[in-house]
Amino acid sequence: MRKVAGISRWAHLLYLGNLAWAPVFDPGTTWWDWALVAVVVVAFVPMYVLAWHRPDLVRWRCTVPTVLLGALVTPFNTGAAVLFVYAGAFAGLSESRRVAMRWFVGLTALIGLFAVVSTVEMPYRLWGLLPSLIFLWLVGVLQVEWAERDREAAELRIRTARVEHLATLAERERIARDLHDLLGHTLTAVVLRAQLVSADPSRAREEAAEIERMARAALGEIRDAVTGWRSASLDTELEAARATLTSLGVEVVVHRDADLSIVGSTEHELALALREAVTNVARHAQAKTCHIGIEAREGELRLVIADDGIGGHAPEGNGLTGVRERIAALGGLVRRTASPGTTVTIAVPLRVAT
Repeated sequence: MRKVAGISRWAHLLYLGNLAWAPVFDPGTTWWDWALVAVVVVAFVPMYVLAWHRPDLVRWRCTVPTVLLGALVTPFNTGAAVLFVYAGAFAGLSESRRVAMRWFVGLTALIGLFAVVSTVEMPYRLWGLLPSLIFLWLVGVLQVEWAERDREAAELRIRTARVEHLATLAERERIARDLHDLLGHTLTAVVLRAQLVSADPSRAREEAAEIERMARAALGEIRDAVTGWRSASLDTELEAARATLTSLGVEVVVHRDADLSIVGSTEHELALALREAVTNVARHAQAKTCHIGIEAREGELRLVIADDGIGGHAPEGNGLTGVRERIAALGGLVRRTASPGTTVTIAVPLRVAT
């Protein structure tokens, strides 16, 4: 297709043959007339080639010089008005529709001027100018349409590339958050189980089996996270939270509104938020009691994790930052208070959650 387009562009130079009509049919033609035709062709062809290879330079390197060349030659050879057609095509190629139309009007006025002041006799003067006037608008408008179509296609490609780039970044962030949630929680639980084995060798077999089960489950969840099919459950996370914290000697109190029916996407994000909060309690809080509440209040679904430990004034890590991003995507927010212990409140609008 590019080769065909290139051949077609070169073929358009054949219209420069209009310059030869006057010398051919004028009995008074001299060598000077043919020399003028040759000079015009030699001067114009490089500008024509440049217009297709450097569209950013067209206005000042092609359109304006072509108009000036045509203005200098047309009074003596009305066939040179074809240069105004080329100038119109250049304007359509490089300018917006509004600016191109202004060029067409200006070139039309210029052709009208030369219809009055040309040295070529009538009716040959009109025969040389009228075809150029007609083709100026035909070619120019067509070039505007083609240029706009090409620009729209280029913009569409850019937008598509941006969407693909943003989608890739979003997917990477999702996988990073999921892996952080999975590995942070699982490795914390494995470390805690290993510590229990060290403290009480009689529980080694039981804890080793639990560690193996947790590791296998984590592997499966990691695969699901990478493939995008991972879906966390609040019930599962509540059971895991109870098991993990109880093994550390933390009393877990759960209050859940039995009438709440949560949509899958929201439940997934809340379950991951619960996992992160419980992991932080296990790692840092040194708490005796942890209260977990799930209820609807004031138009919001609220998940509250409150402990009586010492971790309340610790700086936020990547895990809680990831939770904020997840919940913000649902139109909700995360609040963290420390008086005493730590209370993390995750609130999502009920219209999104149910």
